[in-house]
Amino acid sequence: MRLTVDQLHITLDHRPILRDVTLEAAKGDIVGLVGPNGSGKSTLLRAVYRSLRPAGGVVRVGGDDVWALSARTAARRTAAVLQDATGNTTGLTVTEIVALGRSPHHGLLGRDGADDHRAVEDALDRCGVRPFADREYATLSGGERQRVLLARALAQRPQLLVLDELTNHLDIRARFELLDLIRTTATTTLAALHDLDLAARLCDHLVVLHEGAVVAAGPVLDVLTPDTLREVFGVRATTDRHADGVIRVTYAAQPLDIAVPAQAADQ
Repeated sequence: MRLTVDQLHITLDHRPILRDVTLEAAKGDIVGLVGPNGSGKSTLLRAVYRSLRPAGGVVRVGGDDVWALSARTAARRTAAVLQDATGNTTGLTVTEIVALGRSPHHGLLGRDGADDHRAVEDALDRCGVRPFADREYATLSGGERQRVLLARALAQRPQLLVLDELTNHLDIRARFELLDLIRTTATTTLAALHDLDLAARLCDHLVVLHEGAVVAAGPVLDVLTPDTLREVFGVRATTDRHADGVIRVTYAAQPLDIAVPAQAADQ
């Protein structure tokens, strides 16, 4: 399902956080949001998954304004996976956590049906968490918990996935495994990522946010240019596609542009 964000404007405490943000994600695309801390990535995601109402502009999922939909209808279309945010999970098993993804599909009685059970079983298998389906969620490692959260989102059977720094606090192998798993979902995805290498590896397109505005958008190699990396992220770096097909960012040994004092330059 297509995602369209059109001239989004968000203010918090009368202060502009996002200004005229526009982006698109075609059906099945993975679009990454990158930018320095405080650039507005998480705020933009909150507007997309209907947690923060914008002051202006519109977010459309499948052509419909998400704020014109009921909360239940919007939740059926979009699943958000935040940074290990599950609420109170005390005593809940992995299967029970994953089953929470079916909540938007329940009627007034809130009973699980055959379709709910199939969705949960499929999500457990797809995310590789079947071996600890009966374990308490709180006993899992960080990487295992992130897989469970993704399984919960997939059990929802959404048409849009919204991911906020999903790989934080994971070791490098767990990060790669999780990113490869996301690629197999074939679900339209908008993901905020802190690590530029991981963003380049995962995403079809990138959107660079800086001080609440979009400063670059498009294919990875068109966006992560030396100029953008220097001006937005303050580093000297280049981005290339290597022989194995993976795009990698190569940083200079001295990442920051440091002005040479005039006295030293004269020597």
